Amino acid sequence: MINYDEFSRVEMTVGKILSAEPVEKSEKLLRLTVDFGLKPSDGSPEVSDIRQVVSGIAKYFPDVSVLINSKHPFVTNLESRMIMGLESQAMILAASDRDSGAFSLLDVSDSIPHGTRLG
Repeated sequence: MINYDEFSRVEMTVGKILSAEPVEKSEKLLRLTVDFGLKPSDGSPEVSDIRQVVSGIAKYFPDVSVLINSKHPFVTNLESRMIMGLESQAMILAASDRDSGAFSLLDVSDSIPHGTRLG
């Protein structure tokens, strides 16, 4: 078990998927480009927080175009991780049932702007 203070350190943010493509030489991985809204930049004008996310969801999305412009929650304060030579800078949240094989990304209403923090 983790306590509330530990859980509160997890940063979850709504991201909007801008692009999705299969990762070469992988049957499981997709490379997503995700917009997490505007972030302040050391006194400069705000800039878009766009990140690359590598996720093992390819078998559930044979037509990756269905992901474009969809909004989902992501964990955004994990350390970056190299996966098949690609840096993954966040993790998409999903639900899956190993027994039945059921899978679902967690959806966010269109009325919620990308960049919104969960919590």
